[in-house]
Amino acid sequence: MASLISIIVLIIVFLLIAVRKIGNVSLGIWQVMLLGAVAVLLTGEITPEEALASIDVDVMLFLFGMFVVGEALAESGYLYHLASRLFSRAESVRHLVFLILVGAGALSALLMNDTLAVVGTPLMLYFARRHGISTKLLLLALAFAVTTGSVASPIGNPQNLLIALSGDVENPFITFPLYLAIPTVISLLVAYVFLCRAFRDELHPVPLVHREEEIRDPSLAALARLSLILLVLLIVVKVVLVMFVPEFDIRLTWIALVAALPILAGSRRRVEILRRVDWPTLAFFAGLFVLMASVWQSGFFQMLVEGSSTDLSAVPVIATVSVIVSQFVSNVPFVALSLPVLAHLGTSTPAMMALAAGSTIAGNMLILGAASNVIIIQAAEKDGATLTFWEFARVGVPLTLVQTAVYVLFLSLFPA
Repeated sequence: MASLISIIVLIIVFLLIAVRKIGNVSLGIWQVMLLGAVAVLLTGEITPEEALASIDVDVMLFLFGMFVVGEALAESGYLYHLASRLFSRAESVRHLVFLILVGAGALSALLMNDTLAVVGTPLMLYFARRHGISTKLLLLALAFAVTTGSVASPIGNPQNLLIALSGDVENPFITFPLYLAIPTVISLLVAYVFLCRAFRDELHPVPLVHREEEIRDPSLAALARLSLILLVLLIVVKVVLVMFVPEFDIRLTWIALVAALPILAGSRRRVEILRRVDWPTLAFFAGLFVLMASVWQSGFFQMLVEGSSTDLSAVPVIATVSVIVSQFVSNVPFVALSLPVLAHLGTSTPAMMALAAGSTIAGNMLILGAASNVIIIQAAEKDGATLTFWEFARVGVPLTLVQTAVYVLFLSLFPA
């Protein structure tokens, strides 16, 4: 019975993440995950030493560095400035939706999709009110863009980062785009078609008149711009080194920390930025690592895998299971639990890419499929806008089915 305690805790954690309430008390996802980690520690399912060893320091430091850069970009107003310049090219509603999908999708390959969800929501509401566009259309465009665009990058979302660092993926900055860039571009175009069909009455032909957003803090913006340049340059250098000097590697952690260095060393607002860093997400990951290590040590899932007659390493199976399970379980815990299972099976790179695609694209199906969806809707509701479960599902369910088919068909072209 002792070996099942971790599984029971895991089930309770997943249920609490879904409902996020105990009686009248509302719980954050990070609080639920930390409670789960504390539970397995207190019951002796994992020792304190094993718990500390299970926390992936590389993931924690990478997220920290990216959060610092993201906060500086947002607080300085530089990210809004860039976004308004990009979207000011839109001559019509249809053109604006296309640019949101392309622009936010591309940015999510460099910045975590949750970061773009935070800073992008006020911008969508601004465009909706200024141009008389449905807030639901633009919020859905942002949600689908940051989710879909993040699929093709090892740093586009937390679950991809886990796969890149812990999934034994060689040269992630080359591997992810090689396997996932083409179906991601196709999937963004599919999202554009679905949105235009669902909101055809909103696509009025009146030309849009734009106004450029000013930078609020020029000195912080200069440092944030430097950090962004460093981030891009280091990623390019890493890709070049992988191609020509494979024995020399620049770790993802170093890239994120070096990119954050100008802000931490040069900004007078460093303390404010550090306070605004998404510490709850870092706490969530620490709890996640501890709980999943305890679950894996129980041997329960190894037993299920060995007794299954289904080929759990097949691309269609992985993608389908990822999409379905991520509707009930947060995709990050699902990936953390799936990685040791797939490693145990000795799966291929296409299988790992199917896990990345399925677990991420699942966020387009229902609101609870991705944390970025919840961030967008909560931020919108604070400003008087809303997007219901069914309004999201009406477009999201058929869109996700088509996008999943695109990824499965493309990944099936690669040898296992």
